[in-house]
Amino acid sequence: MVSAELLKNLRCLDRADKLYVMQVLLSDLVQEEADLVKPGQAYPIYSPYDAFEAADTMLKVFKESKTEDNA
Repeated sequence: MVSAELLKNLRCLDRADKLYVMQVLLSDLVQEEADLVKPGQAYPIYSPYDAFEAADTMLKVFKESKTEDNA
């Protein structure tokens, strides 16, 4: 959690320093995102393929919403 003192100090910075802090933080975030996906690693991909029960449920909900709209 960000402390009130830190926010107070950041707000006191001049524009150039605020932009620099933003640049550093964004760079850190980009690096963290890059570390999430590792090259050569296999990742599962979930698909609704062959999910007939889920498709049937969605169709029932769709039909019910259509009849409610027309009522």
